[in-house]
Amino acid sequence: MLRTPTGGAGHGTATAGDRLVSIGTVLNQLRDEFPEVTISKIRFLEAEGLVEPQRTASGYRKFSPQDVERLAQILRMQRDHYLPLKVIREHLDALARGEQVKLPSPSPQRDLLDGAWDPEQDRPTAARIGRAELLAAAEVTEAELAEWESYGLLVPGAEGGYDAEAVTVARLVADLGRFGLEPRHLRAVKAAADREAGLVEQMVAPLRRHRNPQTRAHAEATAKELAGLSVRLHAALVQTALGLRLP
Repeated sequence: MLRTPTGGAGHGTATAGDRLVSIGTVLNQLRDEFPEVTISKIRFLEAEGLVEPQRTASGYRKFSPQDVERLAQILRMQRDHYLPLKVIREHLDALARGEQVKLPSPSPQRDLLDGAWDPEQDRPTAARIGRAELLAAAEVTEAELAEWESYGLLVPGAEGGYDAEAVTVARLVADLGRFGLEPRHLRAVKAAADREAGLVEQMVAPLRRHRNPQTRAHAEATAKELAGLSVRLHAALVQTALGLRLP
């Protein structure tokens, strides 16, 4: 059972007695229990609508104690129960209505890739996944997967497996297909992604060749941060080109 968060849903609301804190303070509060949490992760959860901190006139985020507790609950549900964000949102909404929520027990079957769940990207993080697992996780057919492979959208490794991100790619390609976008239309998107990846690799290559192990470890964190910024820039540019209002 999961207890109801103080103050209901905790969506950026606070009483006069609550002390609002910065995102950096929230990070420090959460890291005792969640050492892997990052500011980027907190921002991601905000972008997904799972937490709604207040904003100052200058645009700085200010989190209430209810916001911090809500974040902790989200992280626990991801860490302990391998739940995707959509299910977590449903549980939190039920708690806000005063309903009791029974969470599933962690089990290997819930983690299709026999690995941990990456809360920032809302996906499993095992090193490799088999073809059968990919088809089941992405809910696609063998024929669809074969077609996507023929256009280079998904590429199996030398031993026939796929990396964990293949599940996300397959789901997105399937979703785009429902709007009439065929695999041949997405080759340009793949080519652009390859160019962006090449640019990131170019930036972190000197760090990866460094003698200091800490510097090499920092290269991975830098690559992740650059990749995240690149994705956000790409999304902003596409929305700007289409004349859409940015979120």
